[in-house]
Amino acid sequence: MQDLGAILAENPIIAAVKDDKGLERALLTDCRIIFLLYGNVCSVSGLVERIKSDHKLVMVHIDLIDGLSSKDVAVAFLRQNTQADGVISTKPAIVKAAKEQGLLAIQRFFLIDSLAMANFQKYTEVQAADAIEILPATMPKVIRKITAACRLPIIAGGLISDKEDILLALQNGAAAVSSTNQEVWTM
Repeated sequence: MQDLGAILAENPIIAAVKDDKGLERALLTDCRIIFLLYGNVCSVSGLVERIKSDHKLVMVHIDLIDGLSSKDVAVAFLRQNTQADGVISTKPAIVKAAKEQGLLAIQRFFLIDSLAMANFQKYTEVQAADAIEILPATMPKVIRKITAACRLPIIAGGLISDKEDILLALQNGAAAVSSTNQEVWTM
């Protein structure tokens, strides 16, 4: 299995794509990792195949694929019917199932309040994922706190609008940033 932390260290900008136009643009960049944030049970295999044909790592955000449930069988479907390298999910059970299926797994957290932060801290005790994605990314103080408390690579996503946002996230401990903002994919 690939070492996601090492890949992130060499490729700290992740193209997150939410439509076909964004995917085509992402494939033209040097971004080695693509987060697939759209599709359905009928199209996901072809989308993953398109990304893999450009020799990029593809992480499927399983929660956003229409027609897939939040159950282990959805992970098994991706494993058996696509070339996906891994999954992203807000659901710890899906992350665990991905690891059991031999896929890379990213646990996504929306850090919107102190309750979400407490849930994050509980999760770090178990740490079943290969990396954690936190949203929004524009919280340098929170990124520092999280990276100090967690041994896993932290990916900062959401609300990245320019190079300054990227640098702030990376300088405060994030291993990488993910963004749907196409302007930052080439920075």
